Order: sequence, then C-alpha cells, then structure tokens
Amino acid sequence: MSRGPSLRSILGISTTKAILITPRKTTRSTRSGVTKPITSQPTGEALCITRERHTAAVGVVEHGNSAVLITVGPRGELLDRRRVDLTRGLPTHPYHHEGSWAVGRYLNSSWAHSISLPEAVALVERVRQAAALGAHDSLEALATAVPVPISCIAIRECPRLPQTTEERISDTRAANIADSVMYREALATAAAARGWYVNWYDRKRVSREASAAIAGQDIEAFLRHMGRSIGPPWQANHKLAAAAALAAAAQRKEGQSGVFSDVA
Repeated sequence: MSRGPSLRSILGISTTKAILITPRKTTRSTRSGVTKPITSQPTGEALCITRERHTAAVGVVEHGNSAVLITVGPRGELLDRRRVDLTRGLPTHPYHHEGSWAVGRYLNSSWAHSISLPEAVALVERVRQAAALGAHDSLEALATAVPVPISCIAIRECPRLPQTTEERISDTRAANIADSVMYREALATAAAARGWYVNWYDRKRVSREASAAIAGQDIEAFLRHMGRSIGPPWQANHKLAAAAALAAAAQRKEGQSGVFSDVA
C-alpha cells in the first residue's frame, strides 16, 4: 500500500466558529481576504467501520454548557473543528449554583440569590430540555457540514450519580459534577438518536489508546501536526477531543490497532 502525504499537507482556514476542511483543486481568496490553499488528503485504510466503510468520528470535550467538537475522517485527517453552546439565555450550572443555594450552600457568594428547592429542580429540568435541543441541533449542523457520514462519537465517561435531581442537588459532590454530566448525556442521547456509536472515554487513558490507533506513533507530535494543518486555536481541549476521536474510530474496528498507520 502506498504511503499517503503527511498531515502537514492538510491545510485549512481559521474562524471563530466551525471550520470544515475539504479537498480543493486550487487556491482562492475569500471575501475577507483569507486565501484557502490546496489541500491534500492522505490515503490509507478506512478506520471507523460500522455499516459503512468510509465514515468519520467525533471527539468531544465539554466545558460548562459548551463543548469542543473535533471530527476526523476515515484516514485520520482533520475534517472539522467547532465549539458549540448547548444552551442560551439560561443558567449554565443549575445544580452547582441555584441548586446549592436552594439547600443553603454558598449563600455568602456575591451572586447568590434566594431560590426554593422545587424552583431549583424545575430550573434543572428547563436547562436539561434546552441542552437536549441544543445537542440535537449542534450534531445536525455538524453532520450536514462534514463531507462523509459520521458513525461514532467519543464523550468523556460519566461518574455514577444519585438517581433523582433532588438527591443530586443535596449531595455536594454530586452537585459539583452533575451539570457537566447533564451536558455530556445530552450529547450522547442526541448522537445515539442519529445512530452514532457512543464511546465513553477515560481522559487518563485516551492518549494511549489514540497512540495505538496510529500504530504507536508519537501522539503528541501527531496532534501538533494536525493543529498546524488548521491553525489556532489549537489548545489542550482540541488535542484531547482529537485524541478521543482517533481512539473511538479505532475501537470500531474490533481487535485491531494501528489503523491509522498510513497517516504520518
């Protein structure tokens, strides 16, 4: 099998929102004056295999009510980078903030205000429903933008929490992490509804799993090359999401590693 070009050759443009990397035959200037260069997609064995051979994988790193989504293609190439907000105009941490105030925690905070437990529970449900809609719309927009079908998504695994909203609010440890879990679960539910396989990753192990997916190559160097192909921002969250996507894609090909060995 011939060796494909390096990820260094996959070039893109940087914007504040979503970035889609697609092959182009020539350069051209956009209205903003930014030149979109020729891109070259590496060749190699297809990776994320379910019912379709050539599919993409998405890696997610959430932060509050927002998330970084990195999508890699069937040969390990970067297809899309975007940040999405799952809710708008609502409190972002209803468990940790409003829920805590409802049970008497953090009342000395300058931003604390009076709220009853039933009101806090109702607020959590409003935010949950909004996050579900936001996750649906965000993944719909991503699937529309990416040039190949998406078959899997990697989301950070969720710790076990009490069953009810009231119990999660009352338990200090649970309230500290319940908001993040709520947003992860919203994305997972939306992805599953689209027929995507959901891979729950451990951030302590995912770099090792991503390295195995690229045949034991230096994953940090691989991710640096990927970042250079698209330009800033390319921060720790972007790298983690990309590693999670690579690992999830590889795990869809059960029992095999090194599935990105043709991408350098």
